[in-house]
Amino acid sequence: MLPLAACSSDTEKASSGDGVTRAATGDLATNGGARRVDGDQSEAIRNAVNASGAKNVILLIGDGMGDSEITLARNYEKGAGGFFAGLDALPLTGQYTTYALLKNGKPNYVTDSAASATGWSTGTKTYNGALGIDVKGAPQKTILELAIAQGRATGDITTSEIQDATPAALFSHITERDCYGPKETAEDCASEAIEKGGPGSVTEQLLATRPDITMGGGAETFAETANGGDFKGKTLEVQAKERGFQMVRTADELNAITKADKDAPLLGLFADGNLPVSWTGPAAVRQGYLQPAARCSDNPKRGAEVPKLAAMTKKSIDLLAGSDKGKDKGFFLQVESASIDKRDHAADPCGQIGETVAFDEAVQAALEFAKKDGNTLVIATADHAHTSQIAEPYTEEDLQGIAEDTKQPVERVRDIMYPGLTRLLTTADDAEMLVSYGTSADVGIEDQGHTGTQLRIAAFGPRAANVVALTDQTDLFFTMTDALGLNRS
Repeated sequence: MLPLAACSSDTEKASSGDGVTRAATGDLATNGGARRVDGDQSEAIRNAVNASGAKNVILLIGDGMGDSEITLARNYEKGAGGFFAGLDALPLTGQYTTYALLKNGKPNYVTDSAASATGWSTGTKTYNGALGIDVKGAPQKTILELAIAQGRATGDITTSEIQDATPAALFSHITERDCYGPKETAEDCASEAIEKGGPGSVTEQLLATRPDITMGGGAETFAETANGGDFKGKTLEVQAKERGFQMVRTADELNAITKADKDAPLLGLFADGNLPVSWTGPAAVRQGYLQPAARCSDNPKRGAEVPKLAAMTKKSIDLLAGSDKGKDKGFFLQVESASIDKRDHAADPCGQIGETVAFDEAVQAALEFAKKDGNTLVIATADHAHTSQIAEPYTEEDLQGIAEDTKQPVERVRDIMYPGLTRLLTTADDAEMLVSYGTSADVGIEDQGHTGTQLRIAAFGPRAANVVALTDQTDLFFTMTDALGLNRS
């Protein structure tokens, strides 16, 4: 079992290193014990606002990581008064809107990952399922493509398949996000297939775009064979090798890499599909609130050969910052913790909490570099909100009382009070927390849906003040391209 964490500690508070600490200061039951601000923070915020001279941008995306997902992960791992040394140390915060569009241009208030990622990667809103195009199908230039064209080093890493929506939005332009390889593209995106004169599948577009670093899962698609173009009849893996990509499959192989650039891009494929999650535990079920509270444990299916997100982040930063382009003009790096979303869909609280904790470790790695470098903008946010909520746990005695008061059968009361799926967890406070999934009442994979609320966005470094207050997802594209000094035309 994973060890319980303390609510706060001097070490934890000091780890933020920038004067902005947000752990509770004492006994939660005493006057002032739950306060998070110790003294005047004006100088720390003023310094953050006045920072200038961005050379690098690190964008970290927690897929499906709404405010509720952050809060329940913090409660579980750190306690109610606890503090994430990455996410909670970012000094400037705001909220941004995430709605997608319908093809007729009207708002679709609940976005998917493809439309949302297109928004921040291109500055253009689109419809759910589309990548790198507007609602009329016209390709939009991405920040990664602009950075490559203008001499910056680039990286794109994830815990999902590298063809999944969030990483793919940086390098692909396609009408259907699931057209990973030539086979799916021929069936579902025929006009965009290479053999039809199009840009090809998501994976083929990746190989053509050539970011300096791409890492995640998705090796299975590389066994597909090209149906047209210069590499017709060859698998995508053969094509990648012939085009000079350095392909690695394990953490040890990744550690051995000393250079990644346009001539020898790094392609890390650490799973056939998505990377295995960090933690496991019981899923939420109907009337799960009546079951004993559980704790999460390490996932035995995640071996040492799969690098952690923080390790991939550190390695990417080292390679990009140390490259000729990185030293000269700087770099752009996107980092995604993808399975916060995927385990939220599956009503798997331990899975999603573990991936949120892993995400915070990656944010810490980015902050550590940025504080030493002084010229790096770090932004942490999400692509859309999700379904999990922290709900009030009712006992069976409570429900019996409600049934008596309302003259309803207790079975009916149970369904009314908790219509969805629930699971009790024991947190770092040694207290019980009820996690509730309410967008579907059925048990199964991919049942829980996204929600349409605005999201937290937080930043550190030059131009971080541009995320403060209310912005839109598309504003992020302009904030980042301005920080890097990229010409958007």
